[in-house]
Amino acid sequence: QVQLVESGGGLVQPGGSLRLSCVASGSIASIHSMGWYRQAPGKQRELVAVITNNGRTNYEDSVKGRFTISRESANNTLYLQMNTLKPEDTAVYYCNAAIVGYTSTWNTRSYWGQGTQVTVSS
Repeated sequence: QVQLVESGGGLVQPGGSLRLSCVASGSIASIHSMGWYRQAPGKQRELVAVITNNGRTNYEDSVKGRFTISRESANNTLYLQMNTLKPEDTAVYYCNAAIVGYTSTWNTRSYWGQGTQVTVSS
């Protein structure tokens, strides 16, 4: 069974930094694109940043220059370095990945982590 597990969330003051991690485990043949999404209270889930399996990245406009997405393919790990955090960054952050994995057969599907809370407040 394939699963994604996030870590690294918490409470931080405005202007502070956090680093989120997401580890994919299970019967995995390969991982295509990976990304971070977030959902604030009363709002829809939105894409924060995405990285392809050849390292191309894309960011939501409000986080450009402050957040950096990266991945360690050897360890099936995704990161999100978040700097200069603002109160409006407060949300539950979710990891997502397109994974070729084995359930009852080998197939490609989208997996989600359980989410990690990020709260930016003084």
